Amino acid sequence: MPRIEIELTSNRDDGSWTWRAAGAREPRGAVDATLLPDGVSVGDLLRAETEQFMDGIEITAVLAPKEGSGKPDLLEILGSGRNEPDVVTTLAKKGRSGRREDRPRRDGDSRGRRREDKKGSSRRREGAERRGSSDKDRGGDFKTSGKGGDRRRSRKGSGGDNRRSPAKVAAPRPKRLRPRRKHLKAALAVLPDEMSLIGQHLARGGIPSLRDAITAQNKAATEAGEPEIPVDLLLQLAERLQPNLRTADWHDRAEAALAGIAEVDLRDIRSVVVAAETAARTDETRELAESLREGLTARVDHEHAEWANEVRTTLDNGRIVRALRLSSRPPKAGSPLPSAELERLAEAANSSLTSQVSQDRWATIIDAVALSPVHLRVVPEGMPAEPAEELLEVVRRVSMNVPDVAASFGIEPTPPRRNRRPRRPAAS
Repeated sequence: MPRIEIELTSNRDDGSWTWRAAGAREPRGAVDATLLPDGVSVGDLLRAETEQFMDGIEITAVLAPKEGSGKPDLLEILGSGRNEPDVVTTLAKKGRSGRREDRPRRDGDSRGRRREDKKGSSRRREGAERRGSSDKDRGGDFKTSGKGGDRRRSRKGSGGDNRRSPAKVAAPRPKRLRPRRKHLKAALAVLPDEMSLIGQHLARGGIPSLRDAITAQNKAATEAGEPEIPVDLLLQLAERLQPNLRTADWHDRAEAALAGIAEVDLRDIRSVVVAAETAARTDETRELAESLREGLTARVDHEHAEWANEVRTTLDNGRIVRALRLSSRPPKAGSPLPSAELERLAEAANSSLTSQVSQDRWATIIDAVALSPVHLRVVPEGMPAEPAEELLEVVRRVSMNVPDVAASFGIEPTPPRRNRRPRRPAAS
């Protein structure tokens, strides 16, 4: 029988009491006064045993409330049972110094620690001076700062490149071509049902993709004991469908290229223009190809002018290496810089290669000159007194592109060695 706690709410004239669950409105009901203990009143809390019926809860017995002891609950402390003093004192050992210098200061520092810091800093300065003197004896181009012994590369005699260069800003990457496949989907939609699968393979990878699919299906048919698909017949059908699908695919690419003529990568636009020779078969596609050629020409001319201006500005700022590298990448093939700019670039490269320039700088400039359009015009104004092996290795590597510079070092121009991987032995 479930037991609940009830609260008496009223006393009826017939001798019964009304009740409800303690602290709640439901459940509630009536209980006979004979079940209640003597001396109860409205608001008393009692424990009752109940029975659950279809029409409600009936109280079968009422328990008397628990009588409290009237004393608070306390925990008894037993202790260890030994008599010990309440306060324990420990005296310091003899022999310790009571001088003020050994006592720690409020900020956690001490005079002894300060003396050690001074000695350590003096040792670091002496070590830095020794390293600086050894660098000077070796003839290196490094400076030693007085703090921490950091070594910084000196740019003395490097043709004015010791000025702080402006912060490099990464050039935005050109957008790639993203056609929408509108015309290709329309061309596939008009194909008969028996040609639809062939057209999908052609649109995905051309004739090679279709041939691979036929080979795989014939292999599965052979294993299952079924007849193979006629390869020649399907390839003939594919050759009939491919020109129209190629034109539709080119149409999608050409529209996307013309829409992004100012920002799409030039390589993608050039590939679409080249493909127009075989793919543009209708009047609409021919007009589109002509518009694309005109847009490509205008785009290349504009970028070529910006490229020449950037080379000129970089050269004015004294950034010879940057100017040499830019000059080797013209946007318009076969259109180098004007003759006056090439002469100016060659003179700047010659004046940057002197005996006062560090060998690291020498190697950097020679590497940039090797790919520039002035690689045959550069003649150094001075030579390093004792060229290091690293510099000689760079000159040997690019000696075919800079024969005059290689001859200045006494190096015969030779083609660079190719690192060919050894062939794997054939499996027996």
